[in-house]
Order: sequence, then C-alpha cells, then structure tokens
Amino acid sequence: MKIAYISTYSPRQCGIATFSTDLLAAIAHQDHEKQIEQHVFALSETPGNTRYPEEVKHEIGQHNLADYLAALQIINGGGYALCVLQHEYGIYGGNSGVYILSILKKLQIPLVVNLHTVLDNPSTDEKNILQDIARVADKLIVTSSLGVKLLQEVYDIALPKIAVIPHGVPDFPYTQAEAKDILALSDRKLLLTFGFLSRNKGIETVLRALPDVVRQVPDLLYIIAGKTHPNVLKHDGEEYREYLEQLVEQLDLGKHVQFDNSFMEETHLTTYLSACDIYITPYLNEAQISSGTLSFAIGAGTCVVSTPYWHAKELLAAGKGVLFEKENAQQLQQILLDLLLHESHLLEIRTAVSAFKSTLSWKKIALTYKELFTQVTQDFDGENHPYSARLKDVNPVLDLSHVKRLTNSVGIVQHATYATPNYHHGYCLDDNARALLLLLMVKEDEPTRDVDALVSTYISYIYYAQRPDGLFKNFMGFDNRFLEDIGSEDAFGRGIWAIGYLVRSHTNSSYRQIGKEVFVRAIPHFKTFRSLRAVGYIVLGLVHYLEHEPQNQELLNELRQLVSFMRSEYESNSNERWPWFEKVVSYDNAILPLALLRAYSVLHDEHLKTIAVDAGEFLDAVLFRASHLSLIGNDGWYGEHSDIAAFGQQPIEVYSTMLMYEEMYRTTNNQRYLERIYSSFQWFQGENDLQLRLYDAETGGCCDGLEAFGVNRNQGAESTITFWLSSVHMNRAFKNYTELLSALSNSSKLTVA
Repeated sequence: MKIAYISTYSPRQCGIATFSTDLLAAIAHQDHEKQIEQHVFALSETPGNTRYPEEVKHEIGQHNLADYLAALQIINGGGYALCVLQHEYGIYGGNSGVYILSILKKLQIPLVVNLHTVLDNPSTDEKNILQDIARVADKLIVTSSLGVKLLQEVYDIALPKIAVIPHGVPDFPYTQAEAKDILALSDRKLLLTFGFLSRNKGIETVLRALPDVVRQVPDLLYIIAGKTHPNVLKHDGEEYREYLEQLVEQLDLGKHVQFDNSFMEETHLTTYLSACDIYITPYLNEAQISSGTLSFAIGAGTCVVSTPYWHAKELLAAGKGVLFEKENAQQLQQILLDLLLHESHLLEIRTAVSAFKSTLSWKKIALTYKELFTQVTQDFDGENHPYSARLKDVNPVLDLSHVKRLTNSVGIVQHATYATPNYHHGYCLDDNARALLLLLMVKEDEPTRDVDALVSTYISYIYYAQRPDGLFKNFMGFDNRFLEDIGSEDAFGRGIWAIGYLVRSHTNSSYRQIGKEVFVRAIPHFKTFRSLRAVGYIVLGLVHYLEHEPQNQELLNELRQLVSFMRSEYESNSNERWPWFEKVVSYDNAILPLALLRAYSVLHDEHLKTIAVDAGEFLDAVLFRASHLSLIGNDGWYGEHSDIAAFGQQPIEVYSTMLMYEEMYRTTNNQRYLERIYSSFQWFQGENDLQLRLYDAETGGCCDGLEAFGVNRNQGAESTITFWLSSVHMNRAFKNYTELLSALSNSSKLTVA
C-alpha cells in the first residue's frame, strides 16, 4: 500500500509535525513485511528552507495555492492507494485553512482525516470547511468521545464516518529514579509543564499557587519546558516568557522554577516526563479535544493535575488525575499540597494511570491505524464517491427570502453586512434592474407565486431614476436622494436590458406600457455610448423588445448600428492569438459574445456568428483553464501580454457566462456547451478555485465573491440576484434535467466537486 500524508512534518517545530512523524515511524515499525510505502506532502511556511527526511516527497507552501494544485496532481497520478490528512485550521492557507479543499475535493483515492481541532462554536468558514472535508472523507478520526459528539451535533456528520483513536505516545525507557538521576535532580520533587509557550497556557496560575507550596515542600522544583510558539514569537516576541520570569522574581521563586527554552526532542521529553512527580496542564481554553502533551504525560504514568478542558475531563476520569478550575491558584495550591504531603494519594493516581497507559503506546495505536487504512481502501468505491459521482439534482429550490430582506418600499438595497442589509450604501439602478429581470422570470415560470409587489417596486425605481431626457441616474442614498446627475453607461445598459425584457414578458399590460415609455425615451442615447458592455446590455434589451415588435424598423436600425460598433472594436483589437474585443479581458466578459449571438438570431449575419463563436471559444479556454470554472479576478484582470488575475472572482460573471454557453449551444448545437452551463453553475456550489460554496442555504443569499483568503461572506444584492438568475436559468436550460443528464452521460470529462 502506498500512502500519501498531507501534514506539517519534522524537523518543523510543530505539534502536528511531531504527531505525523511519530505515526509514520510507528506504522513503519509494525510493517514487518515491508508492504507499506509512506510519502509526506509537507506544509511549509517558507518552502525550500527546511532539510526534510527522504519520505518527504513534496513541499506545499502554506500560502501558495499553486503548490496545493501541484500536490494534487502528484497524488492523483502517483499510484497512491490512500491519502491521510492531518487537519488543523492554522497550518493551511486562506481563511481558516480553506486552501486544503483544493486538494481534497479533487482526490481520486480514499481519504482519512485526523481532526486535531473540533470547535463547538465555529465560524461560518470553519464550519463549512469541516463539513466539506467530511463530505469527501471516507473516515474522520478524533481522539475523544466528545469529538464524536461535536461532529454529530454541531456539524451534522453521521456516526459511521467517525472513528476514535487515542493520541499515541512514545516508549518511556527510564524509571522515575533513573530519569531523575539523568537530570541530576534526585533530591527534588518535580512539577512539569511542557509545550509551546503562549498566553492561553495559564502558567501564571501555577506560579501564583507555588509560594505557600514551597514553604511546606522546600525541595520542590517546577520545570517549564518548551520554546515560545512560533506564531507568538513572530508577533509578540518573548513577551509572555518575560512576563513569567518577572512573576517568578516577584514571588521569590527563583530557586524553585526552571525554564527550559528549547523545542522538546523525544528523548529529552520522555526523560522529563518519567522524572516528574506531577504534570500540570493549567490551560485556559476549554475547547480542546486533543492534547498531545496530556497524552504523553499519561503514557509516562505520571500524576496529572489539570484544568477541565475537554480532553482532560475525558482522559483523567476514573481517578487518573485531578482537575482544578482555570485561574484558581488557591485551589491548585491545596491540590498540590495534598498530593506532595500525602504520597499515598499520589501513588493511587499513578497506579490508576499505569493500568491505562499501555493502551496509548504507538505500537498499539499503529496497529489500529493499519487496520483502519486497510478497511477504508477495501471499502472504497470510486464510482459512487460523493464528489466523483455526478449529481442529478444540482439546483436548490427558489428562495427569495434574502431578496425580500434587502428590499423595501424604495427598491433593493445594494449591500449587506453578512446577511443583514447595509443601509449606508443605499440603492442603485444596476441592482434594481437585475432584480426586475429576476422577478419577471420567476413570474413567468411560476405564475401563482406572488411577486407582483416586488416587480412593481423595481419598475418604480427604474422609472424614478430616468431623467426627462431619457438618461438615467444610478446611485441613491438611503435618504432617497440621488447621488449623481447622470449614472454610468453600464447602469444605463442594464436598465435597458431589464426594461426590454419587461416589454416582451407576460406580465400585466400596465407594467409593459410604462416599460415602453422608459425604453422609447432612452433610444436617442443608444448610439452615443462607447462602453462595450453597456452596448452589449442594450443589444440584449433591444432583442427582447424586438421579440415583442419584430418588425420595428427603428429598433432594427439601432441594433445594426450597435452591432457594427462592437464588430469594429473586435476587428481593431483582435488578432490570431487574441480574438477579443479589447486588449484586456476584464469584467462581465461573456456579455460581449452573448450580445452578438443574440443579435445574430435577429439579423442572421453570418459574420456576427463567426466573431461571436471565436470570441466565445477564446473566453471558454480562459475560464476553463482548470477542470472547473475559474473566473478572471478583478485584481488585475487579464491583458493580452499579462497573466490572468486569480482573485477576486465575482458572481456576476457566472450568470452571463451561463447565458453565453446556452446561446452558443443553440447556435452550434455543440453538446459541450450544455456541460459548460452546468459546470458554470457549480461555481456557486463549490466547484471553483478554492472549492468553497458561495450559496448560503440558511439565508437564501449568495456571498459576494471569491478572494485569495477565501469567501467574502457579505451577501449583497448583486451576488444574491445573480445566483438566483443563474438558478432560474438552470431550470430553464434543463427541464427536469433530461438534457443535462444526457449530456453528462455522454461525457467522460465532467465530474462534480
């Protein structure tokens, strides 16, 4: 069996690196027939600066998404039978370690995940990431029964997917007397705390408890072993250690406290643990389901005194230790005196621990892992794996609750802070036009759905935003005053697109009549615009209007002039390797080939079709440069002689892209474009560069974009309306999904992730 491990790894000074190093060594030790080959894909903050052992086959730069994708290719193509992930939010890149999903969701082999942290009150990102990991994992491993409970109750993960395997511990070769001799401390009573130093360790509580203790136990020595946590050192330096040293001086404990500011190698650590009389974990954070330091102390057979964080409460039950309240120095003082002055009490605890400690040895734990790995690989069914199987039901049920939440009697508010309307930014024509388009489509598809009040509100905003000369204002403050005299060309164009659709829609005649008035008043300005996207939006509005009045020669002439402008821009900027309308591919790009294809359906100009299909194919190659939709980011766009910006990616791009592919399918009858419609929509559902969902089923809203750090969790009008427009479009494009499923069944390329 060939296994790929994704983790930090020694010599990196990190608890998870130590865990992984110990796990691989223990499994190798139990592999008597040499049937297991273990490779590590090591997470590094600065790749290339660490000399790893030979089992490390690839380094992943923590903050470099491309490294994750490179690792994915190696794992999928490397003949591995299993992938094992050590998961801790902080060791992976992006918000809450989101980058790791770019590997996990595309794995083609079974996956086992050690969860080193399970939070009881996670953030939205933390919860979504763990749930996404659970969807693709074949087995999740936690070290405690509380971890099982949290996974079920907080994350809705089914019990059969979860396994409990305790944290392994090394061998302890010395007796207590031998270890004290090695340390030259045979004449001292030893207390010990070890691990990376940081303020949540609570060591100051122990120091405050010691003055009265050392008066009665004058040979007492408290060893604080471990260097400052690297992240703490980076931001705060040695501030916490210096604070502890000052406290030792203030309490006159200089002869009774010793600092060992080093990373604990195993030999050094096992000697300390074997020698100590009492091991103390005074941690302040209750939400800790796994503690390697605590497991090591139990494995050494020592008496543990601890605050009641989750792992301690479970591991120290049945007399295997003593608990005290966090920051309660007086209670800790009484416990220490009782144990140190009454050795029979100390011996009772050590006896209880000794009867249990052998169950934690890496030798036994490694056998458990080997059995689990064998079972997972035998049970793996690649065809029916959650993210390799094709989905039949890809579209959520229409939920307008967030659209309604953002809408008042004036119109739809532009922005939201998370899912709460943000009134500071007021309203805009663009969003009310999009909202009108959405609600008209909803009314057509579901005539019994009561959306008339919303339709009326959005029409009213557009009507009020139009000036007497036919131009439009755009932005309005929440005090209902417009913030500029004339809005942008793009806002004008989006307004015309929506009004054109209103005129051809099957809504009531009074709405269509006001739409005609608004449209006709705007016509004189059509030919004056020079924003290609504004022209594209107007073309879409004109084509819709012409569906209502196909013989309107004035509008046909307007359409020809606009199309002529777009064609001239294409011919001026395109070349054999750059068949595009501009020297930069920027925002809402699919609108341009889409507009020409829609115009072709009216004008039947074959040259338009050729330009549109060529430009569409060029854009397709850019957008699907990966195996999923990878939008062009607004942080730099994509110039003819520059790289493609990876982030931020905006939901607005998805809807126009879906419309473009639908029109290309109608024009060419190429079934691949049907697949592209489906794959484009899946961008919202996590089939994107970060493998993160943007649609929020809890609110009915859609997050505002995909950034390098993760998802922008605000759910504004543009993103939410765009999502539901895309959803409605999916339903229209694939009635009962019969066409879609036919396309998928004939394709070996499309998989869902």
